[in-house]
This record gives sequence, structure tokens and C-alpha cells, in this order.
Amino acid sequence: MLMAYASVAAFFLVAIGFILGSLLFGKLLRPNNMYPGKVETYECGEAPVGPAWFNFNPRFYIIALVYIIFDVEIAFIYPVAAVFKRWVDQGNGLFALIEIFLFVAILMLGFVYVWAKGDLDWIRAIKGDPRGAQNVSSRSRARAPLLDARAGEGAPAGQAGQAAVADGGAES
Repeated sequence: MLMAYASVAAFFLVAIGFILGSLLFGKLLRPNNMYPGKVETYECGEAPVGPAWFNFNPRFYIIALVYIIFDVEIAFIYPVAAVFKRWVDQGNGLFALIEIFLFVAILMLGFVYVWAKGDLDWIRAIKGDPRGAQNVSSRSRARAPLLDARAGEGAPAGQAGQAAVADGGAES
């Protein structure tokens, strides 16, 4: 009985021997002269700019994962939809319908979870941030409100004329 698996074991031993032999052969042949230019980070033939570690926004990753999940859902539902009529003729239509409904319900539950968690919001509010959801990056800080140009007091030079032009008047 075990002899039936002897060919499989021999195949695995040959495969492992090939891998180890290739690694050893490569180690013996390749040069081993490390210098700063060789161990430098490679960026498509260009000299690296800035550090290799930077703060990556995970929103791109999360949106891509949600897309892939729902894209794979279609790949799983399509075969069932293709044979659904045959299953109805065989008397298994209700089972297939319930199966697909549960599959979609579980995916929708995950979708609602991601939505409720706020991972689909492109601009997310930071808890405790008094500026709210609209101003979460340093580039979009709230600016001081412009004073009314007609009041005339406290407006820096040039702002009074800009406000008048915006209201349809001529700049003075």
C-alpha cells in the first residue's frame, strides 16, 4: 500500500534536491563584493529620493480590497447562475436560491460593517478633532474668516478691494 506513494515521495525528493542544488550552485558562482551602491534601494534605475519608509495612506488598500472581494463574488455567483435553470428542473432550485441569498447576505453584512466603520469615506474625521471631517489634513486647515470689506476696519490691504469686486463693485 505504501509503495503506491513511492513515486510521489521520489518526485518530492528530486524537487527538493533540485531546489537546494540550484541555491548552492548560485551561491558558489555569484560574486560576493558588497559596496554601498550595490546595497542601495533600487527604484527603476533612478537614484532613490527620500527615505524608503513613508506614511502610506491605507485607504487605497482598503478600497482595493473591497473591490476585489465584490469582484470575486461575481466569479463565485456566475457558475450558480449558469446552472440555476437545471437545478430548478431537478428540484433543487429553492436550495440554490437560499445558498446564493446567504452568500450575498454575508457579503452585504461585511459591506455594511466596512461602511459603518467609515472605511469607505475618502476623508475621515479624527476622533476628538474639533475641525470635523472636512479638515483632517495639514494642507486644509481652517483659515481665519475674512472681515467684511464694507466695515473697513481690520481688513489687510487688498482684501477690501477683493471683497468689493466679488460683490460686483469696482475696486478702489
